[in-house]
Amino acid sequence: MEKQILDFTVLIEKDEDGIYVASVPELQGCHTQGKTIEEVMERIHEAIELCLEADKEEINPMIFVGIQKVQIEKPLQV
Repeated sequence: MEKQILDFTVLIEKDEDGIYVASVPELQGCHTQGKTIEEVMERIHEAIELCLEADKEEINPMIFVGIQKVQIEKPLQV
């Protein structure tokens, strides 16, 4: 059986409890969490496979360009 190799961008953030949260922007609802980077990467790999299995549509991953931080000044609530 012929296989296709797909590359996905995985965003990893760390929450206030120190838990890593990973998500895949190209696959809506595809996210997971773990206590270490290694654990979250293993889990997101499994999550991607499940998302692809559940979503039978043609998937065309986007090309990663970069991430930018935007700083917004917000007035303090008094």
